[in-house]
Amino acid sequence: MKFSYYDLGHLSKGQVVEVCLSAAANVRLLDSSNYNNYKNGRHHRYYGGYVKKSPYRIIVPNSGHWYITIDLGGYSGTVKHSVQVLPGVLPAARTRIPLANEPNLYVEAPEANKDYDVFISHASEDKEAVVRPLANALKEKGLNVWYDEFELKIGDSLRRKIDQGLAKSRFGIVVISRSFIKKGWTNYELDGLMTKAISGQQTLLPIWHDITKQEVIDYSPSLADKVARNTSQETVEEIANEIVDMILG
Repeated sequence: MKFSYYDLGHLSKGQVVEVCLSAAANVRLLDSSNYNNYKNGRHHRYYGGYVKKSPYRIIVPNSGHWYITIDLGGYSGTVKHSVQVLPGVLPAARTRIPLANEPNLYVEAPEANKDYDVFISHASEDKEAVVRPLANALKEKGLNVWYDEFELKIGDSLRRKIDQGLAKSRFGIVVISRSFIKKGWTNYELDGLMTKAISGQQTLLPIWHDITKQEVIDYSPSLADKVARNTSQETVEEIANEIVDMILG
């Protein structure tokens, strides 16, 4: 049987292998011994299966040398494919439930006269991959969004505009990444968001991007304990839809 394969080398437990396909195909994640059995037509164990929807993601179950194989099960035809390894999955602290049902996240905001539904705090390095698409998606779905590219104009006081956005937003979205934790302005914004969240004046919605749980714990244990969404597990569009559903009901 014809098949294509990718030698992924050594992968750590929790990393994510993403497979993109142009058509349905069998996808297997195999360790070294099972890969040898597979290519020689012997019994083997694998993670994966018949994939109809692309991209398909598999979590690496344990550290070791791994392979991806793609085949059509002996049927004729062709399929184009690509494979990439993503950063490790950040395990949820508890069973995942909708944001609107999470008691420590969702509150009835008493400030009905707030000017903004959400304030987005982020590092500029994450604009292209996450923040700009998220801000545009939230805006297109009807939310009033404080996002620097929407609000800041030449000559504005950055501190005053940020303070205004923090004070007049019902929800605070924080895109936590390695770049975020190194920035001065992002830490200033996060301090303001945390203060308002603790006082019950605002609801904090963390999004983790390209960062491990341990890195978040090392940066802020209290932030790591909050229920978050993760761009390695969900698309920006899926995250935006859930935030909109929660805020607009």
